[in-house]
Amino acid sequence: MTTAFSDAFLHAAEYHAAWGVQQLEMIDRAFPSGPWTADLDQCRYESGGRSLRVGLLGSYDLAEQTWLWGWANPGLRGSKVAAASARIPEFGRRHGIVELQQEGVALARFADPRRAAEALAFLGMAVLGAPGYIGQEAGPQTRVYFVPQDPQLQPARLDPVAMPRHLLTGAQLFARSPRLVVNGWFALHGVPVQEAADQITASLPSGGAAVVSFDSAGRISGVNAGPVSA
Repeated sequence: MTTAFSDAFLHAAEYHAAWGVQQLEMIDRAFPSGPWTADLDQCRYESGGRSLRVGLLGSYDLAEQTWLWGWANPGLRGSKVAAASARIPEFGRRHGIVELQQEGVALARFADPRRAAEALAFLGMAVLGAPGYIGQEAGPQTRVYFVPQDPQLQPARLDPVAMPRHLLTGAQLFARSPRLVVNGWFALHGVPVQEAADQITASLPSGGAAVVSFDSAGRISGVNAGPVSA
């Protein structure tokens, strides 16, 4: 992805990449694309006969090519629906991520401004530890992003069967450090790891071990999960 994001932003995004991929996969299954409505006063999102309590993560103005965080929206500042994103700037201050501290981010300098908006939504979702985000067209020039705030939808847990797909997909998102993607994946799932020069090994909560191998260029060359060796 060609970007003009700061190194601090990209480091945090990559750390959360595989975990975020897993969350988006889950919410896409729960709320597939289709007709939708939202009641911002009630913090409700409805689609496909299902209703979900949400917060406003942010919005993207296609004409101006700008991103606006939900907490900074002048028409919704201080409201319940905007409160969902209020923890994002504090995370940005702690980790030196300027894009999370600003009310908005200009995206015209990016090769693909819309993809950059998705990256902002992605990291915002991850910072909140939310089970995915929902992006929808709210008009000819506006795209809005909601983040679940509902106990009926919890973050997806580590799935050893789907783990290779999540890790490999996450490593491709920002394509900087696959090792950081793998370390973030296990850390965010609360799984300690042992590191060697060419692999990361983790003891899975369900039993057995996962071994992620890297080639000489630092790319993921294998992901294997099985019983612990005697």
